[in-house]
Amino acid sequence: MLQSLKAIANYRKENDLVWDAPTWLKILVSAEERIVNLERFRSIGELKDSNPVLDYVERTLLILDGLPLSFWIKELLENVLVWSETSKGGTGRERLRWQQEGINLFVHNIGSSQLYVRQAQAEFPAYPRNSMIRILIETHGLIGQYIRGEIPFSENRALLEITRKGWLSSEELELVLRALNECIIAGVDPDLWEQVRGEVEQLIGWIAWDNVPVVWGVKERLKRLRSVSIREGEPFEQGYAELERELNVEKALAPLENRTLWYVESALQDFSLQEMVKVFLLTLRDSTGQEQPAAVRHISFESLMNTMYYDYRGVKKINVYKKRMIEQYLGALAWQDVLKGKREHNPHLSVIVEHKEELPSTVFFNFAFSSAAEKLIDFCIEAEKTPLYDKAVLLLFDLFGLRRDVYDRFHNEETYLTEMNRTTDYKRVILDYIIGTRILDIGPGGGVLLDLIEQERPDAKPLGLDISVNVIEALKRKKHSEGHRWDVIKGDALRLEEFVEAESMDTVIFSSILHELYSYIERDGTRFNPQTVATALQSAYRVLAPGGRIIIRDGIMTEPAEQRRRIRVLEQDGMEWLLRGYFTPSQYEECIRSTLGPQAMIRVSRHYLQEGYTDALSGRIELTDEQGQPVPLPDSTCLIVIEKPQ
Repeated sequence: MLQSLKAIANYRKENDLVWDAPTWLKILVSAEERIVNLERFRSIGELKDSNPVLDYVERTLLILDGLPLSFWIKELLENVLVWSETSKGGTGRERLRWQQEGINLFVHNIGSSQLYVRQAQAEFPAYPRNSMIRILIETHGLIGQYIRGEIPFSENRALLEITRKGWLSSEELELVLRALNECIIAGVDPDLWEQVRGEVEQLIGWIAWDNVPVVWGVKERLKRLRSVSIREGEPFEQGYAELERELNVEKALAPLENRTLWYVESALQDFSLQEMVKVFLLTLRDSTGQEQPAAVRHISFESLMNTMYYDYRGVKKINVYKKRMIEQYLGALAWQDVLKGKREHNPHLSVIVEHKEELPSTVFFNFAFSSAAEKLIDFCIEAEKTPLYDKAVLLLFDLFGLRRDVYDRFHNEETYLTEMNRTTDYKRVILDYIIGTRILDIGPGGGVLLDLIEQERPDAKPLGLDISVNVIEALKRKKHSEGHRWDVIKGDALRLEEFVEAESMDTVIFSSILHELYSYIERDGTRFNPQTVATALQSAYRVLAPGGRIIIRDGIMTEPAEQRRRIRVLEQDGMEWLLRGYFTPSQYEECIRSTLGPQAMIRVSRHYLQEGYTDALSGRIELTDEQGQPVPLPDSTCLIVIEKPQ
């Protein structure tokens, strides 16, 4: 067993350090901050009582211990691995002193190599072995970062000093780097090592034999930085093409060519490609609009990463409140203004590009929220599990001047879309009444109806429209990953003619969406507003072609309206679903006639109890009449077909 593994085992056994514990272990064990890449952690809370850096170092050493290597290579790499994470350790007081002394604790490979040099000079005479260890620590992990698009290949060229000075042959360097990178990458995830092994070995060959690598352009680097988003369904090629119509991407991002990006994917993977590029452009200029000096080699997004995540019900989640506010801020920035270094004035959100005097080679990027915004976001998080949540979110939207229905679902996107996709069988009834090929689905949810139309009507051109950013993002990923021919656009159901041409649609569908408009909470606190339904119907009628149809499938209120029923809710918070507003079937017909006039013909109007409702509500509610006698559930759903005359 490696001596370093024995030292860690002794520490874990005694839960304390022995007097002669190695310096690197003392530094790692004394860490008071948790400096990690949050990308691979399921919960932030789990970091509280753990030392993930020490755990990672131990995993890399265990891999090294099991490799069939000569003694001298193992000893060399053992020293590299135990020191390569030390810049993430130390007490708060120690870290402050190190920073004042010029140790770069934010570019971890550089800072760790500086800490090693200090220790090596104190304990050992200067000789090639120490220099090799310093270089290997300094380039620790850079091959993996190059593959991810985070650094230029030139950052690895420091390794050439090892062969040029004759310390190792090219064959030996290749062997050392291959073993080192297996430890580094497999220590993160053994499956990841198997995925990238071939590319890693190719890059090591280029380095060890001083060959010229294939130079990546801006597009390839961006593609690698978006790898997680692409795996989740982001249509990168389409997004990049749209981006090129806005600006010369290669020219605009050319200053990034020789700069390294730290924690960029963890901080920005949940933002769009266009938003990521705007952030990059913001980092390339200071607050006065001046370009960053050539001495700036590193751009750190660590602070942004740390502020963008928190635990929601025990699981790490993106802080959607901050994300949506940042999206709004970036969306208001014109490309030409960003290129010139101009920034949008917002009293509650600003861009921070920070320089530290002791670290002239590094800039730090973040978004700063005002104290009021931070407290309001914290309030929203605290209120998530209480009835106060709706009011808290409205306050946040008021602060940033947003419409609520644009960002209506913050944390239940996955649940909401899953629930919507379970309604496939219920929505099949709509297919019997669709006419034509140009079909508009308002509020497509998880895309289940778009899928059905695509499957059952091969000649159709289904289009989904939703005002929720969350829904559109999810549907675009679904379309890309599953290869659908339907399309989706972001738009407002109350102003359809701004997003599709007048009289261009054969069928417009409102499936389980009109009650959402009716129940929309206005800023004055008004919960039910029937005028929004009328406005949506008028908007749909204007984009409907002569002879076209509007199909409504929605929940309804019991009729006659004066009939009384008693409902006993058997679940905690079970009243929430009763707070939504619904029309009765008669009120729907009255609204249609008064809104669209006599020329709009109601071809079908029927209502029924949705299949499965009785079973679904069993054990959740008890329904009785006024005398307390059990009664069956009333009709739950209506289907209305409106036809526009030729």
